[in-house]
Amino acid sequence: MVDGNIVEETSQTSLGTIRIANEVVAIIAGLAATEIDGVAGMSGGIAGGIAEMLGRRNLARGVKVEVGEREAAIDLFLIVDFGVRIPDVALRVQENVKQAIESMTGLAVIEVNVHVQGVSFAEGQDEQQQRVK
Repeated sequence: MVDGNIVEETSQTSLGTIRIANEVVAIIAGLAATEIDGVAGMSGGIAGGIAEMLGRRNLARGVKVEVGEREAAIDLFLIVDFGVRIPDVALRVQENVKQAIESMTGLAVIEVNVHVQGVSFAEGQDEQQQRVK
């Protein structure tokens, strides 16, 4: 997992060794997830029952990665925009993350788990204003 560890995916070529740090895979996953419409941002997890919004500076923080020799499993912790259809957004995130990691690293992505941790409301509006009348 990424959480502070610098575990790397390693492969040997005729020219030498290629190492891809877990954090690199996590950053690719975070960027691919935030490209999808309906994703408000990454969540650092739930602390005290409140999901913390994170900016684009630390995209690896809302991502947990397990990397083997040829495969990777990804867990994403997201905050979605109010009003989106969450299953549709989650599916698009899964597809985009899988494609980005596989094309950039050559790893086979065996699973992309999406954990929706919160909903972001439009600025200046609270939950009461968003209710159906």
